[in-house]
This record gives sequence, C-alpha cells and structure tokens, in this order.
Amino acid sequence: TSSSSSVCNDSNEKAALIDRLIDSNMIRFMLLISRQGKTRLAKWYVPFTQKEKNRILREIVAMVLARPRKLCNFLEWRDFKIVYKRYASLYFITCTDNADNELITLEIIHHFVEILDKYFGNVCELDLIFNFHQAYYILDEILISGELQETSKKSVLRVCGAQDSIVEDEEFSGKNKRQPSIRDYF
Repeated sequence: TSSSSSVCNDSNEKAALIDRLIDSNMIRFMLLISRQGKTRLAKWYVPFTQKEKNRILREIVAMVLARPRKLCNFLEWRDFKIVYKRYASLYFITCTDNADNELITLEIIHHFVEILDKYFGNVCELDLIFNFHQAYYILDEILISGELQETSKKSVLRVCGAQDSIVEDEEFSGKNKRQPSIRDYF
C-alpha cells in the first residue's frame, strides 16, 4: 500500500505542477502595430488558430487605436489585461494575465524598445519592416514562452551580434564556394 500511496502522491504532485503551469503569470502575446493598424510583429506564446489570431488582432487594434494618447495604457480584455505603450509611430501591445503587474509589463516593453534602439541605432518602423527576423530574434532572447528570461541588454546585444557574425560568415563562405552545376549530378 505504501507504493500505491507514493504513486498517488506523485500523480497529485504532477497534477499540481500542471495546474501551476497553466495558471502561471505570463505574457500571452506581443504585437507591434503601426498607427495605421498594420501589424509589424506578432509573437504568440499561447496557441490560437489563424482565425482566432485575426479576430484578436482586429479587436485589440480597434481598442488601442481608438484610445486618446493621454489615457491609461492598461485595458481589460476578456479575462486578461492589455498593456501597451506607443513609441513614435508604433504601438507595443502585450496581453497578460489579470494577476500580472502592469508596471513590470511596461518595463518589459521598454526593455525591448531600448534593445531595439541600440541594435538598430534609433530604431524606426522601417527597420522592423525590412529586418523583422532580427526583431523576432531579439524578442526571443528576452522572452521565452511569455516569461522574461534575459534582463541584461548587453547580453542580448552580445548574442545578437554573435548571431549576425555567424550569418555573415555563412554568406561569405557561400559566395566563395563554386555553385553546383547540373553536370555535377551526371
């Protein structure tokens, strides 16, 4: 009976852990939207169908763009909170759990913007349009599964610089190699 009770305890502990993971505070998604309502970046940390994503985007963009600039940057939406901040012509929008601290979420947004600024040298909307893959890479260095993972700007920039070097090396070595011809296969 002691082995059956330990199995029961193990399964209860696993169930409790799963409940904690499901209920953990996290960012559900992050959006970068232009003043015209165009999506410049959309990172989803919770699975949604494409139809749901489109509906969510329409709802949130309509809510945020309709608000005057002087109003609070926090909105209640469904069972979540929308925390957003406008920088120049872009809105940085996050969806968080109701229990999350809005000010910490604003700091995460600001942290992301500061790193983008340092990486691109005074980031603008065009940087994000033409270098969206780098913006996603930076965001992935800061947030993993909707949780803040890296608070050091220097660390994020160092990793991004190393990634850029690897890409440049691969591009350079690819240009110096002879391209295979059809004759190589016969």
